[in-house]
Amino acid sequence: MGKRSRKHRPGSGPVAAPAREAPPADRMRRGYARAEQRNAAVRAQLEPLGPDERPRPLVAAAVVAALLGAANLVALLAGLDVEGEEPSAIGVLAFCAVMFLAAVGLWQRRYWAVLGFEALLGIIVVFFALFLLRASNVLAVVVCVPIICGAGWLFWKLVRVMGRLQAPQRVR
Repeated sequence: MGKRSRKHRPGSGPVAAPAREAPPADRMRRGYARAEQRNAAVRAQLEPLGPDERPRPLVAAAVVAALLGAANLVALLAGLDVEGEEPSAIGVLAFCAVMFLAAVGLWQRRYWAVLGFEALLGIIVVFFALFLLRASNVLAVVVCVPIICGAGWLFWKLVRVMGRLQAPQRVR
């Protein structure tokens, strides 16, 4: 096989120098700067929550937290068994306390409560998606899909509420 010539061929135009790629650190810095510009633009569009404003997703999250705490407390008091065994009263009471605390924090529009409840919703979506993978009957699917959809929807809606909670108050 012959050696190819690297000489410039007449009529083929000027030889372009190979494009010099920026070092990875520069590319990352520019990428972060572009992302921060987009984030700043989105933040500027956010309207902070009014003094007594409670968006529907925030109210829904507070109600869900209170209902989860109440349902678990009622189940404990009724003596319901989980998979043939009685659940630990301390564990159930701790979960109820966390849910009631979350409900109060959500109602009071506390950022930590929204963030914590979103973390719980994310865990719920992941666990029920894993349960759905192992679903062996229609009932399991009928239980898992609405929980995944509802928790995912509430998670998504609370993201904007968190942004509005963090938005700086505007002087009018």
